Amino acid sequence: MNLVEPVSFKRFELSRILNVYSPRVVAGEWRDYAIDQMADRAVFSVFRNSLEGPIFTITKSGDGEWEIANGPRTILHADSLDKVLTVFSRELRVV
Repeated sequence: MNLVEPVSFKRFELSRILNVYSPRVVAGEWRDYAIDQMADRAVFSVFRNSLEGPIFTITKSGDGEWEIANGPRTILHADSLDKVLTVFSRELRVV
């Protein structure tokens, strides 16, 4: 029986994501996060309020592609984590 490991974030990837996440928490913009691992993708979800849906998701697919989304809307799709994280170097806000 062949069991397929779910897609997951590597330690350095999670560290890079948390380096973007932490200052936004300190600024009071973001309050919570969740990590989901599935067979075909891993998702880091950012919440303003834990009672609402995520305001942003950072998704790593099984084929190494990355995506930043706001709800159903894809903001950026790229082949590296650093490229998609550049979205947060701009003044990106959910209103």
